Amino acid sequence: MGFLKKQLLKVVQWEDQSRNTLVQKFVCEDRYAIMKGSQLIVRPSQAAIFVYQGTVCDVFTEGIWKLEEGSTPILTKIANWKYAFENPKQTDVYFVNLRQFTQMKWGTPNPIMMRDKDFGMIRISGHGEYSFHVMKPDLFMRECFGTIHSFKTEDIQEHLRSIVLAELTDLMGECQIPALDLAANYLELGDTARNKAAARFRALGLDIDQLLIRNLKLPEAVEQAMDKRTTLGVFSGAMDQYAQYEAVGAMRDAAKNGNGAAGTFASMGMGLTAGATIGRQFAGGLNDAMTPTKKCPKCGASVKDGAKFCPECGAKMEVASQNTVACPKCGQPVDANAKFCPHCGELMKVTCPKCGQQLNSGAKFCPNCGEKIK
Repeated sequence: MGFLKKQLLKVVQWEDQSRNTLVQKFVCEDRYAIMKGSQLIVRPSQAAIFVYQGTVCDVFTEGIWKLEEGSTPILTKIANWKYAFENPKQTDVYFVNLRQFTQMKWGTPNPIMMRDKDFGMIRISGHGEYSFHVMKPDLFMRECFGTIHSFKTEDIQEHLRSIVLAELTDLMGECQIPALDLAANYLELGDTARNKAAARFRALGLDIDQLLIRNLKLPEAVEQAMDKRTTLGVFSGAMDQYAQYEAVGAMRDAAKNGNGAAGTFASMGMGLTAGATIGRQFAGGLNDAMTPTKKCPKCGASVKDGAKFCPECGAKMEVASQNTVACPKCGQPVDANAKFCPHCGELMKVTCPKCGQQLNSGAKFCPNCGEKIK
């Protein structure tokens, strides 16, 4: 009768050739049986779950195991485990892939509503990716794949994506980050959403490793408003020139869209008005350019001649007397008879080495004898 007994399966192992398989049940041919003395090989990033009579008996981690009584981690806790090898059909082996599954995509099917302090209520759409791995194989079996022979990432991807989107939506509504600063907080938002989603992943026996935000897209109207604000920022300090540019553009558009005599006269009127405005601005700028100025002794700003105080820093402007000269070092007005500058201490008088004439500091030649002053 020993002829009817099945042959001993010497090696139980799983060589994963795919990139998306989470769980694979070990298939044993009819003429073989997993019996006492068989060898179990669990490769790196794998776990093997033994199920006997509907009960999870053991979870084997990386290593080579000899299936005998007393040599397995917790099999001896099951009183009837020793009979499992005599009833091989009642013993199932499931290999679980523990490696990290990356580049799992997420995207917003509908825009996320958020309140922004600059633009009010706006809608944001986005996309990115996340990665996860199986943390507890036995819990993952009970919660997700059960006794399915093969379980792939596609079988749970939609559910995990829903968890990620739910946490991101909740986070975007609470974070109160201005729309202008969203791009500078992609990493922080992704890390926070990952931490919030971790509890739900762990309830399935999984763990989320990383959540990345690739892009958050604002509504077109908000983007246009941001572009306009950027333009105004570029022209900050030159708004007169920008106004002139806009006026000329309006004249050109009016001339193109003019209809008959009315359009012509309307274009002429706009042109005269804009021309007069530009002329007044140009004249004002020219008058400002022709007004004599002097430098503030404190901040160096240009101040109209005769002003008593600097409009930039408020420093008192020193009124130079008629009998003063400029210090060759600091440029401040100094009394013509002074020997040293009271502002920086520079020597104000030099003596001609040839004729002995007293000269102002900075003179290159003696006006009395023509000697070159070193």
